[in-house]
Amino acid sequence: MTPELLTIGMFGMLLVAILLGVSLSFALGGTAVVFGLLMFGPNGMFTIVSTMFGSMWSILLSAIPLFVFIGVALARSKIAEDLYQSFYLWSGRMPGGLLIGTSGFAATLSAMTGSCAASTVTTGLVGMPAMAQRGYDRRFVLGTIGASGTLGILIPPSITLILIGMQTGQSVGRLFMGGLAAGLLLLAMFMAYIAIRSRMRPELAPPAAQTAPMRERLKSLRAVILPLMVILSVLVSIFAGIATPTEAAAVGALAVVISVAIRGELTLAYMRKVSHDTAAMTGMVIWIVFGASAFVAVYGGGGGTRFMQSFLLGLEIEPWMMILLMQLITLVLGMFLDPVGIILLVLPIFFPIVMTLGYDPIWFCILFQLNLCIGYISPPFGYNLFYLKTLSPETPILEIYKAIFPFFFLMLATGAALFLFPELVTSFTAIPAR
Repeated sequence: MTPELLTIGMFGMLLVAILLGVSLSFALGGTAVVFGLLMFGPNGMFTIVSTMFGSMWSILLSAIPLFVFIGVALARSKIAEDLYQSFYLWSGRMPGGLLIGTSGFAATLSAMTGSCAASTVTTGLVGMPAMAQRGYDRRFVLGTIGASGTLGILIPPSITLILIGMQTGQSVGRLFMGGLAAGLLLLAMFMAYIAIRSRMRPELAPPAAQTAPMRERLKSLRAVILPLMVILSVLVSIFAGIATPTEAAAVGALAVVISVAIRGELTLAYMRKVSHDTAAMTGMVIWIVFGASAFVAVYGGGGGTRFMQSFLLGLEIEPWMMILLMQLITLVLGMFLDPVGIILLVLPIFFPIVMTLGYDPIWFCILFQLNLCIGYISPPFGYNLFYLKTLSPETPILEIYKAIFPFFFLMLATGAALFLFPELVTSFTAIPAR
């Protein structure tokens, strides 16, 4: 089978399986099995099994259930609600103050959970009733929550950044640094837009009638201490070179357990529920990893990876245009596929080209990750659009598209800034990290 026919066949079968509603992990694995048998006969099964076992031995994979545990444990406790109350009290009387606080809350939640779904849904469940009560425009609220929720896979600890590190061999610590820099820049863009638009049209996000007493606001800061301890226990230990990401994840998991115990919420029922949800979510991620590994092994064994690399390099376009083309492909795929699957499918093709062209690999990976974030809010099938529909079932999907539209362009503008000024990322990632 020629590489051209293999490419059409494997990706065509994968697309059909996804459209039929087959789980991504089984769509990837099933396609690998079918074409492995067609191309290599029974020996193709040995290739698939050996590749999957090779993936199992990756030490970085052990960080995934630990980071998932951190996110689930925090979501199941009342830490998030108390944290939002603190942002609520400090939002003050400025127009759009609570929306700005909501963006900050989503970013903080992202740094605790590393999950886009957890960040978006939790922010919506906690924040939407408070903003509806104060007369905030629903479209403005949905757009802010949907866009801010994408920070869950950009701000560390991010599971997808760990997988990118696995695929590329780059330092996860440096990827975390780059993700933090890009995430904070994106957060600043969101906050600036909210502040300017709220100042121009106060009726969209009216200020509070009165400011909470200083004593009450200072008292609410106690809710920030425990989440801050969790964040610092993970990030500082990685950035300071004290621990690897896996070790830092274990420290963070312990910090969460201590935090929940201090609050008196550490019960047997709580641990049973958290353990069950962690196992379910981890299983979903790991099976996608295994399915994608099998898919890439068969596709690469049939010469497909070399064919795609040769095809892209043979386009004879400027190097910067090649980078843009790869980012555009990533953005389009993000509208349809889970980020984990995209990372495992296309990075083996893209990354060697990036190294050949001589670009900074960490910078490229952060741009790649940012486009996965944009894909989360890109019509018609961005994941966060459906999370927003779940949070506000009475809102038509076209209204959600309109709500997210300004933030979509803000994210594109942030990506353009990172593309034109790589030092926005590289000046941070030059710091040694493990």
